[in-house]
Amino acid sequence: MAVDRNCHPDYRPGLHRWSILLACCTLLLVAAGGLVTSRDAGLSVPDWPLSYGKLMPPMEGGILYEHGHRMIATTVGLLTIVLLVWLLRVEKRKWMRWLGVIALVAVIAQGVLGGLTVLLLLPWWISTAHACLAQLFFSTTVAIAIFTSAPWLRGGGEIEEDPKHPIRDVALLVPVCILGQLALGAAARHKEIGIIYHIAGAPIVTGVILWVSLRILLHYAQNRGLLVASTTLLGITFCQVFLGIAAYMSRIAYADAVQPMPLMVTFTVVHVAVGALTLAAGVALAILVRGNVAAQAREFAATRITAVS
Repeated sequence: MAVDRNCHPDYRPGLHRWSILLACCTLLLVAAGGLVTSRDAGLSVPDWPLSYGKLMPPMEGGILYEHGHRMIATTVGLLTIVLLVWLLRVEKRKWMRWLGVIALVAVIAQGVLGGLTVLLLLPWWISTAHACLAQLFFSTTVAIAIFTSAPWLRGGGEIEEDPKHPIRDVALLVPVCILGQLALGAAARHKEIGIIYHIAGAPIVTGVILWVSLRILLHYAQNRGLLVASTTLLGITFCQVFLGIAAYMSRIAYADAVQPMPLMVTFTVVHVAVGALTLAAGVALAILVRGNVAAQAREFAATRITAVS
């Protein structure tokens, strides 16, 4: 078998693929959670951790969505345990092992929050925290996939930060703004606040993403990783904006319906899933910026100013 000499000696292809599998399953879990909310199936199963006192209740009506969501969550939890054990056995970077621990703690906390939403009859603040933690956990799995990849371990693409167009700290605004927007959307879905707050936040978040992405495309496009990450984020963001409009218009169109209509449910669930992708893309962009752009130019400029003074 041919050996890729460009691969880093610490690269573990099996571990990397497992982390990708975990990220994909987590995205499916986020979509399943959005389906539960959109179908008003949150209390279809009144008990937890069992469902009607059983491991496998009759999969019919709202039980199909709620218990199906729990089954996917259990699978994600098991995959996370395997990932952590794998990291503890082969990973040399201490901070990566701790990231695996954080991922496991997050998925356990996510399960507990999910149970509390049922036992306490869907309090909005727990439901919103449950939704936001799901998004953060998904972004964590994406980050682990990046950190275990061959390009990240190989490195070598570092460029200096342009002091006239700084990007290292600016890039951190993207995931922070997206997370805030997702929290507004979750609170609106659980009927604590009006949808107008989520709508008003959309152009602000989109503007921040455009600003940061264009800054990268104009001044840091020589780094292929940053070029791909910024264009990917832009593409996902534009899809998310149109999905948000479609979800809102379908909700208006079926405002008098006695039950959630398939078209409205579809647009809403896809909007939730792509929202998770948007946050993960923002986190990935911030990670790649911090990993590929060195702050040497700024530090040199500061030293030069000090010397002149």
